[in-house]
Amino acid sequence: MTALVILGGVVLTGCGGPGATRTETLVPPASPSPVAKAAPERVEKPPTMAPGPAGLTPVFERRAPGGSGSATGSPGRDEKVVSLTFDADMTADQGPRAEAGEHFDNPELIALLRRLKVPATVFMTGRWAEEYPSQARSIGTDPLFEIANHSYSHYAFSSPCYGLPTVEEGAMRGEVEQAFDAIRKTGARQVVPYFRFPGGCYDDASRKALAPTGVTAVQWDVVSGDAFATDADAVAQQVLDGVGPGSLVVMHCTRSAAPVTDEAVRQVVPALRERGYRFVKVSELMRG
Repeated sequence: MTALVILGGVVLTGCGGPGATRTETLVPPASPSPVAKAAPERVEKPPTMAPGPAGLTPVFERRAPGGSGSATGSPGRDEKVVSLTFDADMTADQGPRAEAGEHFDNPELIALLRRLKVPATVFMTGRWAEEYPSQARSIGTDPLFEIANHSYSHYAFSSPCYGLPTVEEGAMRGEVEQAFDAIRKTGARQVVPYFRFPGGCYDDASRKALAPTGVTAVQWDVVSGDAFATDADAVAQQVLDGVGPGSLVVMHCTRSAAPVTDEAVRQVVPALRERGYRFVKVSELMRG
């Protein structure tokens, strides 16, 4: 992942000193000094949470209130920041539906986020990445976004879970690893070690099964209600009514299952900015 070094609000993309002044001399010039090697750029790793009791995968839902920020200048936890997250859902058995013309992607939504300059985290299934590799690569190479793991098949990790088929406990770790492989094969680079349980359904057994992967599970505190919704105004209002400092909102990036999400986002973003909110990716929300 290519990193940019930012100092004092200025992006440093290159350095060049002024040319040396020529002077006459009667002695042979000294041998040129060796060119100093540039120090390697520091790549800051996305923050993760420590495992919970009994080594269970940790779960992050929102930034807790209180606190004044870190000594390095990160924002205080009461700052008006909010993270919009989008689930790019596609189950392992929906390939025939995609071939028949059903759209599980939403390029208009991604384009809108870019126009509005809204950082966001996309929780992507491996099957979605395989179906839309160019879009996955575009999202995963844009510094505005980061891609997190939403399993390979979008099957449930605990049951019951909205009628989803259930992953066997012994296959759960493989689901996460297979999804990361599929996402990275597209060329995506902004991939973070976060995981969202399909349907948000989990239990201690699934948290234990995923512990060896080192991921932090990411849930939410604001449900947008955009799944299968047809009223964008209602979705936007639900988000606006639920957001507080440090909130984490769950939405979707699938046209067929969430057809009005982009319309809702078009209302939510200016309204929250007017309230003084700043949008951040999950990694920044967790870091604060």
